[in-house]
Amino acid sequence: MGKAARNIKSSLITLNPIFFTRLLSISPLKSFVFSPKKNSRNQKNHCSSANLTLLFFLSLFILCTFLGICILTFVPISQNSIPCSMISPSSPFSPFVLASLSSIVKDYSNSVLDEQPTTLSTSAMVPLPPHGFSGNLSEEEREFWQQPDGEGYRPCLDFSLGYRKSSARISKERRKFLVVVVSGGLNQQRNQIVDAVVIARVLEAALVVPVLQVNRIWGDESEFSDIFDVEHFKKTLQADVRVVMSLPSTHLVSRQSVENQIPSHVSPTWIRARFLRQLNEEGLLILKGLDSKLSKSLPPDLQKLRCKVAFHALRFSTPIRELGNQMARRMWIEGSYVAIHLRLEKDVWIRTGCLTGLGPKHDNIIARDRESHPDFLTDKLNMSNTARRLAGFCPLNSLEVARLLKALGAPSNARIYVAGGDPFGGTYALQPLVEEFPNIVTKQMLARGDELSPYTNRPSVLAAIDYIVCLSSDVFMPSHGGNMGRALQGHRAYVGHRKYVKPNKRMMIPFFEDMSISEEEFSSVIQKLHKNSKGQPEQRTKMIGRDVLAYPVPECMCNH
Repeated sequence: MGKAARNIKSSLITLNPIFFTRLLSISPLKSFVFSPKKNSRNQKNHCSSANLTLLFFLSLFILCTFLGICILTFVPISQNSIPCSMISPSSPFSPFVLASLSSIVKDYSNSVLDEQPTTLSTSAMVPLPPHGFSGNLSEEEREFWQQPDGEGYRPCLDFSLGYRKSSARISKERRKFLVVVVSGGLNQQRNQIVDAVVIARVLEAALVVPVLQVNRIWGDESEFSDIFDVEHFKKTLQADVRVVMSLPSTHLVSRQSVENQIPSHVSPTWIRARFLRQLNEEGLLILKGLDSKLSKSLPPDLQKLRCKVAFHALRFSTPIRELGNQMARRMWIEGSYVAIHLRLEKDVWIRTGCLTGLGPKHDNIIARDRESHPDFLTDKLNMSNTARRLAGFCPLNSLEVARLLKALGAPSNARIYVAGGDPFGGTYALQPLVEEFPNIVTKQMLARGDELSPYTNRPSVLAAIDYIVCLSSDVFMPSHGGNMGRALQGHRAYVGHRKYVKPNKRMMIPFFEDMSISEEEFSSVIQKLHKNSKGQPEQRTKMIGRDVLAYPVPECMCNH
């Protein structure tokens, strides 16, 4: 470890031995030989035309078989790519829905052939199909429920030949290991796990299953295996990066440097220059504080890898997935529904520096807590409350959400699933939304018996359940930006371009303040501001710095 003191500036900390204890805990192709029968000595020395034809086709078959074996030898087939041509644009169902139906047969096959690899077409987390129109709907209501056509874009993770050739070596790495400590809430952790896989690929290192740090706001002590399906994670990425449950005993040390001073928007070149020499010499690299540090603009293969991790490998654990799917079906069976990620939690108001809209009493509580935790405040510290709101930095309150939905054409009897934590102000905070849309549903209302009891103090699990129910909604809308909104925006696009409404807060807030305009004028303005917010494909390349996980076109989706 004496070689660790180099030009690389690192913060040396003593890691708790429990940390390393947790790290510790955890077909040949057949050849077909065609041997024609020997002729007897008394056989005539001539062949009929039928025999010549048979010999021709046998020779052709042997040649094709030989060429096929050569191709399979030089091009790995375990990369699990999704070719655009596998999806028929004319199919009325999402390709993932069809794949999920066929997975019953595949599951039986896998029980017989344990070595059969997981294919990407059956590994994605799939929503329930969207509903059609039903009942007497107005033109505005039909427009509200109308799903985008997707413009022919389909998932397409075709990795380059160079990427696939190097995979054979990288996926077998046994000397260099990367440990990543991820922080934040569920979707913040998901983003860091995605980047951890990419960094492991860039450094050609094996990745230890990421360590989830307990967040001081969320207080969730869940480990990776509590939230995600570890075996599915490893199996899906087996052709890209070697994933291991723990460090080998040869790499355990009592004192190890943890790299946590990483600048923003770092490139693969920067990653190699900074860490590769250390990793080659020591065989171990521990990274912390990865949140949004990796550049959003990466080479195409690494962008595809990001999509593969987020949309395929990071599948929730079986108990979470089963409970989330049950709740999604309970919403879906009753017909079309809207899902709203309503950001009204106390910590959101503290961090954004915004007024709650609940009156002076509640605003004073937030102000006092903000003064005692000044480090919680984010976004433009020198801006006033009014300036923040007009700039679009504040979450919409329930009254603003209700007015927005009504202006967009949502019927008053629409069933609305509200995702998110407990709102600051309780039922009083939700009252304006409930008055306009009485069919409000939460996960607590959907749960039966004590289904949610094991997860009372597990906000990450509750957020995962929200994610699953929101994914299957006919319309999804976040009241504020954030990691979950961006994650669902990209995921819903990837699995069939489900309608996604992104509130144009900066442009519409002045109209919320203008009491002189009528409801008809207000609705007209809101519809014009959101005419392009229907879930149609948006090119990531149209704006520098866009995240491929929110805008998977064109790197991860092809237009056929």
